[in-house]
Amino acid sequence: MSTAFNFAAVEKGTPSIGAQLVSDVSLPALVLHRDALEHNIRWMQDFVSRSGAELAPHGKTSMVPALFRRQLAAGAWGITLATAVQTRAAYAAGVRRVLMANQLVGAPNMALIAELLADPQFEFHCMVDHPDNVAALGAFFGERGLRLNVMIEYGVVGGRCGCRSEQEVLDLARAIKAQPALALTGIEGYEGVIHGDQAVSGIRGFADSLVRLAVELQDSGAFDIGKPIITASGSAWYDLIAEEFEAQDADGRFLSVLRPGSYVAHDHGIYKDAQCCVLHRRSDLSEGLRPALEVWAHVQSMPEPGFAVIALGKRDVAFDAGLPVPLLRYKAGVVPAVGEDVSACKVTAVMDQHAFMTVAPGCELRVGDIVAFGTSHPCLTFDKWRVGCIVDEQMTVIEGFETCF
Repeated sequence: MSTAFNFAAVEKGTPSIGAQLVSDVSLPALVLHRDALEHNIRWMQDFVSRSGAELAPHGKTSMVPALFRRQLAAGAWGITLATAVQTRAAYAAGVRRVLMANQLVGAPNMALIAELLADPQFEFHCMVDHPDNVAALGAFFGERGLRLNVMIEYGVVGGRCGCRSEQEVLDLARAIKAQPALALTGIEGYEGVIHGDQAVSGIRGFADSLVRLAVELQDSGAFDIGKPIITASGSAWYDLIAEEFEAQDADGRFLSVLRPGSYVAHDHGIYKDAQCCVLHRRSDLSEGLRPALEVWAHVQSMPEPGFAVIALGKRDVAFDAGLPVPLLRYKAGVVPAVGEDVSACKVTAVMDQHAFMTVAPGCELRVGDIVAFGTSHPCLTFDKWRVGCIVDEQMTVIEGFETCF
């Protein structure tokens, strides 16, 4: 008689409350530092509020309902998501306002949203950028007696989704008006695909065009709500979008919504660099975001002088935008945990479950020591984990959390 293997039971264990990270938690582990996490949530909410806008953090960064609840409690207007499945997961966790910054395509995905719209307390907006999608959504939701909120996505040539010209936007608005089951509630853009030496001027120009289109649509009676939504902003250029919205008095006529997501955990790589640029552009900001996310792992082997193999790899940490960054070394089992700087060490390669690290002169590592690593691009670290832990300044676990990818 065969016995079915319970794959669901084989997962990174959830740390218990009160556990010491250096002695009681199975490693590698996904770690969030409470103080930095709470600082980041307060900092971004305050920045957006002072800019006259609303905040809808992009939840796809973490897909951690515990973080959604913190962000909403701090004043977030709603949560941004990328897919119907993510939307369903957020709804199950109590989120009742979702901006899906993506097109809703395919009958099974439409059915997921239709099921949620049965709840009158649930507010949902998705993007459209093509007449075919408009027609498909109109038919699907019309047959079910539902009305779907849609927003026109305005894009850039060579970018991701979105209408490529202002005329396409205006034409699409007319197509939406012809669908009784659809309500046009706003316009959306994403500036993060604008790069190059002239990125700043390009982003400002894109935001200007976005607002002008919103005004033209509003003046023509295209929107189906009194104060339509105008939204943009990822995690790198949110300050420029906020400034352009303010400069054009967008909040006077529209509900301005900013959508950064990676700020909640921040990082030691691409978003650290982007934040330095924000602080350079905005001298009024005395302090920025703090890296809250780390992955902790053991020194597994030291087979050669000056070379260590760490027990973490591609299965545990992002590597698409830079390799993990060694931060601090802790002696396993030693409480209170005292970190020693190992930032002079360097990860040179990662395999599935191993990282190769050069050991800097004067840095004494032993097999079994613990190294805390920073990451670049938190999105692709979060999605490698089912569970993680939040720790206090003593490296004591104060909360476990689950992801819902």
